[in-house]
Amino acid sequence: MEGDSVTLNSDTELKDDDLIEWRFGTYGPLIAKINRELDEIFISDGTDGRFRDRLKVDNQTGSLTIMNTRTTDSGLYEVTIRGSKTTFNVTVYGE
Repeated sequence: MEGDSVTLNSDTELKDDDLIEWRFGTYGPLIAKINRELDEIFISDGTDGRFRDRLKVDNQTGSLTIMNTRTTDSGLYEVTIRGSKTTFNVTVYGE
């Protein structure tokens, strides 16, 4: 539902040198990146600012949380870890 939070779980045990990339849409814009080897976290607002201050990534699990969801957040999300891609289909319903 709109306004809720949703967490997309990577379901993997991360290693110290992992690189995790989250994209909105298959091969879409990069919205979050964790480089465990360099201990760096990057979070984007999205190309149109749709995610401003609403994304959080977990450095231990690689999971992505979208807070205060909106219907415009609906769509495919793709995570790449160690070259392996997983896609999530998120649907946010209005109130």
